[in-house]
Amino acid sequence: MPLLPEQIPHKMLSQDAYSTWLGIEILECEIGRCKVGMTIRKDMLNSMNKAHGGISYSLADTAFGFAANTHGKYAVSIETSINHIEALDEGDYIVAESVIENVKNKLGFNIIEVKRGEELVALFKGVVYRTSKSWEEND
Repeated sequence: MPLLPEQIPHKMLSQDAYSTWLGIEILECEIGRCKVGMTIRKDMLNSMNKAHGGISYSLADTAFGFAANTHGKYAVSIETSINHIEALDEGDYIVAESVIENVKNKLGFNIIEVKRGEELVALFKGVVYRTSKSWEEND
């Protein structure tokens, strides 16, 4: 039996050890949209005592992947990039929201904003490829 769009990100997170380690939580999700958040921990800091760039990248990538999969088909990123705008500190809570606006048959294109409160801290761009395999309850 196929999963409902809003169930897919929760299933994905339950099978994602890395996103779980990061402490990512799903804040909102519906077809074509997912908002996730997390808190920067001490073990995520780089040598300059700021969050490693891979942390905000990972949060945005997770939001992107979750939103892309809400269309019901397994979707995988094929190209991603990020612009880091502001440095992040331990204790900062950041949110990434992905809204898939441009949906083609096999490809999806998206820009994800990563924010600390209302402040934009990173912009992530992603291209996703949708396979023909559907998300099922027993996957």
